[in-house]
Amino acid sequence: MAGCKEKDYAIPEPKGVMQNDAIKRSIGPNLVGQRIEFTYAMALPAARGKLVSAQVDASIAGAPATFLEHRSFYTNSSGVDVGVEVGSPSVNKDNATTVTFTKDTMAATLRYYYVVPEEARGKSVKFTFTGKSSNGETVTYNLGPYNISVQDMKLDLKPVDAAACYISIEDMAVYTAAEAATRPDKIDLVYVYRTTSNYLHSFVAPSANAQYLPGVTLPNGVNRATKLIRTWNLRDQQLARLQFGVFIDDADFEKQRFDAATDAAINTKAEAGLWVLTADGKYKAYVFVNAVNNTAKSATVSIKRYRLN
Repeated sequence: MAGCKEKDYAIPEPKGVMQNDAIKRSIGPNLVGQRIEFTYAMALPAARGKLVSAQVDASIAGAPATFLEHRSFYTNSSGVDVGVEVGSPSVNKDNATTVTFTKDTMAATLRYYYVVPEEARGKSVKFTFTGKSSNGETVTYNLGPYNISVQDMKLDLKPVDAAACYISIEDMAVYTAAEAATRPDKIDLVYVYRTTSNYLHSFVAPSANAQYLPGVTLPNGVNRATKLIRTWNLRDQQLARLQFGVFIDDADFEKQRFDAATDAAINTKAEAGLWVLTADGKYKAYVFVNAVNNTAKSATVSIKRYRLN
């Protein structure tokens, strides 16, 4: 037999020196052109001075939109994050992003937004957070490395039946028939809406049998044999922006097979998706259907695209 004895709780003793901490707030694959969000907290006893600066050094310089908040955030009683200005807007120089404090404060929690540059694609990035006080104390906190995805993402494309209905995975864009005729080797899918209940919103490879493209006259040269696999329950959070904590990463693209692929996804519903392999074998993609509109004969789709070696 074994027994245990409760210990009285004691408030931790303050260390009496400047301290800092940092966490990564954003989740999911780290994508080029997208933000990675961090929180950086610094504090020191009032008797030891005040904060004078905060800085973040990235091992690969962020894109120009990278910034460190000059507001310190706290959460109010309603659960809302509230920002209080404590410094001047951040300045980017080389790999460093710096905020200089303009208010007398001994504690602050700043948000850092690193916008992933093209130079980081397929690499990893590390971050060093540094706080300085008026008494000469300096503290640092290291985070990473974090892998940067090879994949790309494009949100909220809006194909419309008989208008901008030609979808390019390589360009991650939708084109009209006239535009598609100028780039036939880039067109991978045709969006078609028909009122019959077993057709409605459909995504079809240009090479598909004409029965799957009712009333459609394809522009000259638009004939690619795209491979499709439809799925109903894969709501990638970065594409869907819904509550589901599901993410498609590079490994998912690498292992996705197309042995059972078809050339048409007929009667596709909102929140369904399509795995896509382009005819030239250059790209795999996941196309998520955010919304469909019967009246406008249109859809809203978001795409993740992975370039194959």
